[in-house]
Amino acid sequence: MPEPAQRLRIGALIALVVGSMIGGGIFSLPQNMAERADAGAIMIGWTITAVGMLNLAFVFQVLANRKPELNSGVYAYAKAGFGDYMGFSSAWGYWISAWLGNVGYFVLLFSTLGYFFPVFGEGNTPIAIAASSALLWAVHFLVSRGIKEAAFINLVTTIAKVVPLLIFIVIAAIAFSMDIFTRDIWGYENPDFGSVMNQVRNMMLVTVFVFIGIEGASVYSARAQKRSDVGRATVIGFLGVLALLVLVNVLSLGVMTQPELAGLQNPSLASVLEHIVGPWGALLISLGLIVSLLGALLSWALLCAEILFATAQDNTMPAFLKKQNANQVPINALWMTNVMIQLFLLITLFSAGTYTSLIYLASSMILVPYLWSAAYAFLLSWRGETYKAKSKERIKDLCISSIALIYAVWLLYAGGVKYLLLSALLYAPGVVLFAIAKREQRAALFTPIETAVFVLVVVGAGFAAYGLETGILTM
Repeated sequence: MPEPAQRLRIGALIALVVGSMIGGGIFSLPQNMAERADAGAIMIGWTITAVGMLNLAFVFQVLANRKPELNSGVYAYAKAGFGDYMGFSSAWGYWISAWLGNVGYFVLLFSTLGYFFPVFGEGNTPIAIAASSALLWAVHFLVSRGIKEAAFINLVTTIAKVVPLLIFIVIAAIAFSMDIFTRDIWGYENPDFGSVMNQVRNMMLVTVFVFIGIEGASVYSARAQKRSDVGRATVIGFLGVLALLVLVNVLSLGVMTQPELAGLQNPSLASVLEHIVGPWGALLISLGLIVSLLGALLSWALLCAEILFATAQDNTMPAFLKKQNANQVPINALWMTNVMIQLFLLITLFSAGTYTSLIYLASSMILVPYLWSAAYAFLLSWRGETYKAKSKERIKDLCISSIALIYAVWLLYAGGVKYLLLSALLYAPGVVLFAIAKREQRAALFTPIETAVFVLVVVGAGFAAYGLETGILTM
């Protein structure tokens, strides 16, 4: 357990939630949404997202209070409810989602800097990759100095990056035009959109990506000063970020038309503010994005290392990931994470459209961990475990977990078969680490049910590999 000096107060936990969710996604939200739907469908989509994600936030709050002995959130809940392999897969998928998102953040960061320094291009030029690599190892050094110190810097950057967003909201609210907002509210003038329900479905992976990090406080539950702060930080952080996201998206739709927004370059929020106030608006948002991405890189470096360390602590991951340095930082987990980020940064030298591909793949990888968490909360309330007989709280939690579970299944459907298969391709290799951990314990690799699940994963991975080879599937 961490020493008292390394324990996190509620402010730091809220900053971890907010800092993890507010990365680059909100700054590209106007274009990303307008490309897939018009105002009416977007409003419906945000309503579904608000209900679903709020109940998912409540799920993490319920589980933090009902199962205080389970640390590290998404991983621990999957393992407790559905066995070792599902717990491992949840941690593995979460970890991959986290560092894939960081690779995308590096690309977007230096693409934004390319606005000021053309040598960085679209974020994947040799100079941009060299600069990204230098920043990556600077973050590595900072995190290795201590969790609490890094969390404090994350708190400062979280405050700094929210300020430009609040300025945008005030200015956009003044410039908002209802005529622009309602011009083609259901997207009938764009035949590529299809029905309203298709529009809602197509925007769903975008909403998932901007909310990844909602579980940030629960991942750090073992380091919280008060256990009750974990659930409170999750809900407070979620509500604050939800308000920012909806206001940024909806107000943009009343400033520029859907076709105009869809045609913007990212970060599109800069272009929207420039449209209202001139070049200084683009400069303000670009600077805000740079601060935001730096903070998000730090938040996710912390989360990546913590999830590997936590799974190694109870022998679901190999023992070498348990190692901590003198500052109580899981150093081997940090090295493993950053080596993978470095490798994929080098790959971006030869890959086009990297940022968009990475954020959607990162989103799809985290859908399964969210599903297991909601399902475990549902099982607890259904069985009445930890509840008194005929408890009203049990009925409330059963409703919450049911809505969260339905939402998680809906997200898998909305993501589509393509990303489900690509996720399987990344889930399958994780069995190597799982096998090493089982061998260290001299335990059987799989139970019969886990064997069946693994076979399904391998079959999905095979289809994905075939699809990529033949061009049926693309990144």
